[in-house]
Amino acid sequence: MGVGVILGCLTPHPPVFVPAVAGERVEQVRQSVDAMRCLAAEIGELAPETLLLISPHAPVDPLFMSVSVADRFSGSLADFGAPSVKVSAEGDPSLVSALRVECAAQGVPLMAMSRPGATHHLDHGACVPLYFLREAGVDSALTLVSFSSLNVGLHLRFGEAIAAAARSSRRRVVLVASGDMSHRLIPGAPAGFSPAGNQFDQTIVTLLKRGDYPGILSIDDELLYQAGECGYRALVIALGALPNSKPEVLSYEGPFGVGYLVARFVPPDTQSAEVVDAATNAARVSSEPEESEVLHLARAAVEIYVREGRVIEPPSHAAGVLGSRAGVFVCLKSGGDLRGCIGTFQPTEGSVAAEIVRNAVAAASCDPRFQPVRAQELPLLHYSVDILSNPEPVEGMDQLDPNRYGVIVQSGIKKGLLLPDLEGVSTVSHQVEIARGKAGIPPWAEMDLFRFTVRRISE
Repeated sequence: MGVGVILGCLTPHPPVFVPAVAGERVEQVRQSVDAMRCLAAEIGELAPETLLLISPHAPVDPLFMSVSVADRFSGSLADFGAPSVKVSAEGDPSLVSALRVECAAQGVPLMAMSRPGATHHLDHGACVPLYFLREAGVDSALTLVSFSSLNVGLHLRFGEAIAAAARSSRRRVVLVASGDMSHRLIPGAPAGFSPAGNQFDQTIVTLLKRGDYPGILSIDDELLYQAGECGYRALVIALGALPNSKPEVLSYEGPFGVGYLVARFVPPDTQSAEVVDAATNAARVSSEPEESEVLHLARAAVEIYVREGRVIEPPSHAAGVLGSRAGVFVCLKSGGDLRGCIGTFQPTEGSVAAEIVRNAVAAASCDPRFQPVRAQELPLLHYSVDILSNPEPVEGMDQLDPNRYGVIVQSGIKKGLLLPDLEGVSTVSHQVEIARGKAGIPPWAEMDLFRFTVRRISE
């Protein structure tokens, strides 16, 4: 399985799920506890690098989403009479950094919890799900976030930013949306009784079983208020991160007046994706020498041109990918920032090797956005070479995917291209808008769309 959010789940967080807290009462929530253990075992088999956990009991600001920048997390259920139940985790600064970048790019207000180097104290909204995950042997790093009082649309966009951050940081992430349903199911319930409580819970369960995400996103604000819930916004964030996932309700019950819903969200084509990824990994292993040759050629072309002012001759009898013909983009980065990127979307030379030499030199010397690369910068450069497939026409934007396909837009003689899987580009409309802007095509003009894939070889 590739990188990104590989599974999402909705988990309750009552300490009564933990036998050391509940004692014999745990039998009254046996259905939920069994579902939590099955879910934790499944996550253990996926072996995620990071758990991104949304807790409604982490510090909440009404006007900002929150992310903890702490290096370490620890917590216990001592406040619930079980001091021996302890959980801890290391942070994932790379994912946190990527999330802050994506939120800024997508206009999602985000504030930092804790501080770098600190240990963040975990509330029971985090401790209970982590208890079951640690029990199942899941020792992944942790990124802790919380939601706000802002509108549903911004929480959905927060989920999109989480998914984009998982991809850009190259992490395998499981999203854990911690939250209970209504706290008002029966007389004597923690938040009092309201008929809206059962109405809300049954509505959520029914819509999830149908896979009716638009229905979930359009639930009336008054019903939310009357239900006295704490899991709805966490659920919305999960739907934003996994918009095309298949939902599955594992259990629902509410014996103590609070609704406990355990559900999971499986990304589309997970099984086939695993097969494809395995094949991709096998191909990557077998082609490592070839990829090394590609990067060596790009680096040699730049360094000799910058130092000596001459363009090297590409290998005349190149084999494999270097001997094929395809469009090629060569990108240079320094300190994580773009330093030059030039390419051709269709072959203009006799081989990929010749395309690499030509475009590597152009990226270092002719990108109009940057000054030419200087000799003292050469040791700091990192290289990426994208080898493009032949563009194919598409009938509409529903056949595009900014993470899988690059896009070409054309109107008359104007043509613009954008590569796939770029930081800050997570929607098709944004991808097409950027490509159209690069071509100078006005918004009202008719245009044709083409898509292509790339083989990305990078250091």
